Amino acid sequence: MLKLRIGAQCLVIQIVAMAASGTGSKLESGTCPVARGSGCSGQGAGTGAPPPDQARYDNYRIYNVEFENEEQIALFQKLEEQSDSLTFIGHAREIGQKLSILVAAHRVADIADLLQTYKVKHRVLTYNFQEKIDRNMGEVQPEDIDASQFDWQHFFHLKTIYEWLDKMAEKYPERVTVLDMGTSTQGNAIKGIKLSSSPDNKAIFIESGIHAREWIAPAAATYIINQLLTSQDPRVQRLAQDYNWIVFPCVNPDGYKYTFEHDRMWRKNRQLFGTCRGVDLNRNYPDHWNTTGSSSDPTRYDFAGPSAGSELETQRLIQFIRSNVAKEQIKTYIALHSYSQMLMFPYGYTKDRVSNYDDLQEFGKRASEAIKAESGRDYVSGSLYETIYPSSGGSMDWAHSEAGIPIAYTFELRGPPDSEDLFILPDVEIQPTASEAFTAIRTIVEAAADKGYYK
Repeated sequence: MLKLRIGAQCLVIQIVAMAASGTGSKLESGTCPVARGSGCSGQGAGTGAPPPDQARYDNYRIYNVEFENEEQIALFQKLEEQSDSLTFIGHAREIGQKLSILVAAHRVADIADLLQTYKVKHRVLTYNFQEKIDRNMGEVQPEDIDASQFDWQHFFHLKTIYEWLDKMAEKYPERVTVLDMGTSTQGNAIKGIKLSSSPDNKAIFIESGIHAREWIAPAAATYIINQLLTSQDPRVQRLAQDYNWIVFPCVNPDGYKYTFEHDRMWRKNRQLFGTCRGVDLNRNYPDHWNTTGSSSDPTRYDFAGPSAGSELETQRLIQFIRSNVAKEQIKTYIALHSYSQMLMFPYGYTKDRVSNYDDLQEFGKRASEAIKAESGRDYVSGSLYETIYPSSGGSMDWAHSEAGIPIAYTFELRGPPDSEDLFILPDVEIQPTASEAFTAIRTIVEAAADKGYYK
C-alpha cells in the first residue's frame, strides 16, 4: 500500500530516467537483472543482442527524513509535486513525521544540499537500491518450475502460483475449489480458491497482491492456504473446519507479471492512458472515490482512475463480492499489503469512526500482541486514517461500507516503517512474515467469534 512513484510515470519519462541512471546499450559485466528462468541468459553482454527492457535503479539512494517544522514539510511537498526523480513513500504531512524517499542517482547531490541547507534530520538507508533488486530477482524460482516444488523460501511467478492452486484442488478435491473472477485488463485470469468444510460455514475472504510490487502479500496468501490444508495444529484445524476461506493471491495479475518482467517497483495495473499506464486499484473503489490520498493525474503512483470503479480488476472483485457476500456468508475481509507492520481497519478517508470501532481496535491489538509473542515484531493497530495516512477508494472501506462485511482489515506486513529494503523483502523473511499474517488473522477471527460476529 505504501507509495512509490517511479513505476507510475509516463513511458517517455521512464526512458529518460533509465538513460540518466546509466542503463546504456548493454548490461554491465554481462549480468542479467531478470529473474532466473525468464529467458534472458545474459543477452546484451557481448552478444550483439539488446538488453532486456528492464528498469534499473543503480546508485539510487533511500533517505529517511524527519520533519521538525512547517518549512521543511512545505519544501518536501513541493519536491514531490515537481520531481519525477524522487520516489516518496507516503506524503509529507506533519511535524515529527518520518518519511522514506528513493532518490535517483543524478539527484543525490541536489537532495544532499537541500537537506543540509534546510537542516533536515535524515539518514541514508541504502546507497544502491539496484543491489537489493538484483538479490531479490535471484530469489525467484524459474517460471517453468514444477508447481510441486512450490515453497515459502522463494518467490514465484504468477504462472506457478496458479498451477499450485490447481494442484491443491487436485490433491484435496473434497475441500478445495478453484475460482476464477474473470480476466484482467491484459487478459490474465484472476484466480483464487475456496476452501470449504461445510456450506453452512461463515466465510473469510482474503485479497492479496492489489499492489504489484508487494511480493510478500501473494506469498503470505498461499502460505495461509497451505496451513489451512496441512497444519496439524488443532487451532488451525478448527479454523479450517469451522469457516470457509476464499483466497485470491493476486488480484492485480498484470502488474504482478510486470514486476518480474520489466520494473520490480511497479505498483498499479497496466491500463493504458495515452503515453502512461496504470491505475492504483486500491484507490479505484466506489467508496468516497478520489476524495483524499489519491490523484486525478494518470502519471501519479496513486492515480484513482478516470472514474470510480473504472478498472476491470476492480469490477471483477466488486461483482464477485456482491454475488457471494450473502450466499457465502462472508463476514471477514482481509487485504494483504506491505510494508510497515500495521493492522488497520476502516476508515481510510476520514477520522470518523466505524460503528464497531472499539471491537476492531480490540481485535487488532490482540493480533498485534500475538505477533509480538510469536516473533518479537511490533505491529501497530488502528484505523487506516489514524495509523498510516489518509486514502480513499480502497477495497477495505468498500467491503465494509458498501458490501456490509463487519470485520475488515488491511495488513501491512514486514518490514518496519524505516525498512532499508522497502518492498524488496529477502526470501528468508517469507515464512516468518506469512506466519505473522496468519497468526493475526487467526487471532482476529477467534476474537470476533467470541463477540458473536459469526453467529
